[in-house]
Amino acid sequence: MTDEMNDEIFMREALALARQAEAAGEVPVGAVVVKDGEIVGRGFNAPISRSDPSAHAEMMALRDAAKRLGNYRLVGCELYVTLEPCMMCAGAIMHARVARVVYGARDPKTGACGSVLDAFAELRLNHHASVTGGVLAEECGAMLSNFFAMRRAQQKAQ
Repeated sequence: MTDEMNDEIFMREALALARQAEAAGEVPVGAVVVKDGEIVGRGFNAPISRSDPSAHAEMMALRDAAKRLGNYRLVGCELYVTLEPCMMCAGAIMHARVARVVYGARDPKTGACGSVLDAFAELRLNHHASVTGGVLAEECGAMLSNFFAMRRAQQKAQ
């Protein structure tokens, strides 16, 4: 199976988790951590329900993977996330030593993988994951756009 096919398969898993976030009233972002072709961590946005500003999908998936693997270092792992990671998540990804980040939609407001800044290209930092963006970008972006359109419509109706 090609890398592109694997990327789509794992991004679809992340999209399924994003739908769970949406069903819980959270911004629909999902993430999975993969090691040796197997999902070892899953997460979706939960900052509202957990009253935790750090409960982004990436953070939840990293925590799940670290617990399952029994190590805070996730060497050799890949992170798939439906939205480009923010600076906080990029920092956690670096500290976890994730090898590769694959994201769906770009985030022009807080994206730290090239949209606003590129944390992984900063040579002064000691860890540099490779980054692939745009995997199922249209589908990932549409989910977010639809969510925020519905939220705006609800606010207008009130």
